[in-house]
Amino acid sequence: MCIRDRACIIAFLHYLMEQEVISGSVLKRGIKLKLPEVLPRAINPVDVRKLLSVIDNIRDRALILLLLRTGMRIGEALGLRVNDLDIKGRKVHLFEGEVNSMGRVVYLSDDALFALRLWLRRRDDSKEFIFYGRGDRPICYSTGRGLFMNYLKRAGLEQKGYTVHCLRHTFASELLNAGM
Repeated sequence: MCIRDRACIIAFLHYLMEQEVISGSVLKRGIKLKLPEVLPRAINPVDVRKLLSVIDNIRDRALILLLLRTGMRIGEALGLRVNDLDIKGRKVHLFEGEVNSMGRVVYLSDDALFALRLWLRRRDDSKEFIFYGRGDRPICYSTGRGLFMNYLKRAGLEQKGYTVHCLRHTFASELLNAGM
């Protein structure tokens, strides 16, 4: 809640006190206003198409499609090793979850699989991580987030408030809309 909104509420309370609708003691106590929590936000399908249309880097496209089509957290995707992929089985093994320390399997859609295959052909096979940065280290979270934000800007979507975590919510929304 912004300062202007609070000022409006307090001004309204003063008005109610002047009209003797409420007692002046109301403002002596601390006023605590609790706003409802914001629901997770999915990216609009039109915006998803705009976003994907501006990603021309093979590695970045593979990363963003992997996040969008599997619902993986960015930290999970950036920590993936080549051995975690089962291209023939069209799945990714996450041996330890970021939040609950339990493993799971996520399945690859056609477009995510295609993008990953393209990236795997181009990437340096001597690197341990699928999405590597300098040396043999994975891309760090801030770099991955920065890539996403740059593509949002190129697509003209930077003012919509999307975050990289919205890709996960978009995946979940698509599953719900598909009847799962």
